[in-house]
Amino acid sequence: MLSIISALIPTFLVIVLGVVLRRVLLKKPDHWVALEQLTYFVLFPALLIVSAVKADLSGVSVLAVVGAMFGAILIMSAVLLVLRRPIVDATGIDGPAFTSLFQGVTRWNTYVALAVCGGLYGAAGVTVAAVALVAMIPAVNVICVIVLARYVGAHAPTPRFILGQLLRNPFIWSCLAGALLNGFAVPVPKVVVEFGDILGRASLALGLLVVGGGLALDRLNRLKPVVILAVVLKLFAKPAIAILLGLAVGLSGTELAVLAIVCAVPSAPNGYVLARQMGGDAPLLAEMLTFQIIVAAASLPLVLSALKMVVP
Repeated sequence: MLSIISALIPTFLVIVLGVVLRRVLLKKPDHWVALEQLTYFVLFPALLIVSAVKADLSGVSVLAVVGAMFGAILIMSAVLLVLRRPIVDATGIDGPAFTSLFQGVTRWNTYVALAVCGGLYGAAGVTVAAVALVAMIPAVNVICVIVLARYVGAHAPTPRFILGQLLRNPFIWSCLAGALLNGFAVPVPKVVVEFGDILGRASLALGLLVVGGGLALDRLNRLKPVVILAVVLKLFAKPAIAILLGLAVGLSGTELAVLAIVCAVPSAPNGYVLARQMGGDAPLLAEMLTFQIIVAAASLPLVLSALKMVVP
């Protein structure tokens, strides 16, 4: 337990630094919008491409890892969509707010996931995480765009509208580009890989700072029931489902632990960007992300400790 907490502390310290910078040095919202745009459109896509290009798939149970993660996402998505009406009635939320709940449960914070996997399992952990993330980012973005288009607008989304939203998502094309380069063994010049590496490393630090800078701490004085529901489903139910699926397909060791980490980290700040672009309830999602970050400082060590007890 202590070793897990020690590995997580640096990640959360960078997030805390982002909170401090927002209040002391970078006080103007424009500063954080610029950092968010830089990370979203340049730095993080570079990380995804380089991670995919460098990933050695020979030592990773790709189908099992991706299948278990995809299964957990599909199960949580199905639960939310099937129970949408009871959830709406119980919490009093509208369509845009439901899409924030959906994103808050199905997405994951890649910055935190990669930082934690690297801190606990080194290069092997980052490789497994990168494989899962590169495979799943396009899929989860497609799902979230469809749900947003369906429950934010008054009419069902057209295929043209959905395609337009997907084509504007830099995470999708960067994942596809990296996967194609790796899959077809396209030789990439070393200088290009090193250039992308530098940008990728910067994306993790800057991404965690942006997470901290975007925390809506002033909105936590009275938590909404839907925010608490998002935490329970995201930080506890989803990793439990993923672990069970991982065990069912034969995962163990680092692969199972990385699967648990990716599913147990808070939701993604880029979901906030998508919510703003498509008319979702972005402030509510910011509240969810903030509360998840705070709770994850305790829940993530608990999930990993429980996993060690179940699978020594």
